[in-house]
Amino acid sequence: MIPSFDALVQDFFCRRLIEQQGVSPRTVEAYRDTFRLLLAYLPQHLGKPVPALGLTDLDAPAVLAFLDHLETTRGNGPRTRNARLATLRSFVQYAASRDPTAWPLARRVLAIPAKRYSKPLLGYLTREEMQAILDAPDAATWAGQRDRVLLAVMYNTGARVSEAVGLRRGDLTDTSARSLRIRGKGRKERVVPLWKQTAKALAHWSKQLDDKPDTPLFPNARGQPLSRSGFEDRLALAVDRAVEKCAGLKGKSVTPHTIRHTTAMHLLQSGVDVTVIALWLGHESPETTHQYVEADLRMKEEVLAKARGLSPEPTVYRPKGKLLAFLDSL
Repeated sequence: MIPSFDALVQDFFCRRLIEQQGVSPRTVEAYRDTFRLLLAYLPQHLGKPVPALGLTDLDAPAVLAFLDHLETTRGNGPRTRNARLATLRSFVQYAASRDPTAWPLARRVLAIPAKRYSKPLLGYLTREEMQAILDAPDAATWAGQRDRVLLAVMYNTGARVSEAVGLRRGDLTDTSARSLRIRGKGRKERVVPLWKQTAKALAHWSKQLDDKPDTPLFPNARGQPLSRSGFEDRLALAVDRAVEKCAGLKGKSVTPHTIRHTTAMHLLQSGVDVTVIALWLGHESPETTHQYVEADLRMKEEVLAKARGLSPEPTVYRPKGKLLAFLDSL
């Protein structure tokens, strides 16, 4: 019996992703969000309600139209587009394994290429700018104390925002908070040592929390883990206040990932080996960390100062003929 579209989607999440592959909850959430967007778009695009949708409605033209919708209507960039496409590729491949008649449809969807995009140099903050942000939250309030410690932990560890807001009381390795256990992508864990000032601030902050291991280390006002959007709002507030003392931050885009880049760059500039930084940040491969070397103009200038340049022999310029000049202009 050929399974229905509803059954295929449910089996894809429960059987393939969770039971067979054992993906992380964050991966499940990312895949879930793709299907939410898809099931909001297809009824408008095809003129039929969600219960009436079938696997044949998810053909290559529909997928391409959905991807275009993400970029043109929702304003998503190529990276988000490619992530949504990867989800749909995985699904149609699974659907074809359950229903062999769907292989022609799956092959056409799998043939949709990922979109290429230019990778700009990584943005990061100077030490003065980062210090201004760390000092910005109001220490006289509970939320300000939390924000100060959270920002210090993120800068110390280079944690992703999802890793930082997901920290629990049990992730402190001991009562003195000398290191943190961070759960990264793909269920991979790493332990990152803390600087003395970060450990002191975190140990003091943790005394205000419940001592149960599953207590969120950085809760919101309701005692739940601070959300990604909640942290983004708090960071924006800190940056606005920091601009008053550090003019260099004016007009600069500062996101949670900017702090992660800043950590890597400051470690690199302090002479820490790239492989150690890769372990610190939880990179899959040190090759990912080489992008920070590319972004560090100061290191390039130091190399230029040490290297002895070679000058070409002077030559006399002779203009080319009209035909060669024409060919060169093409």
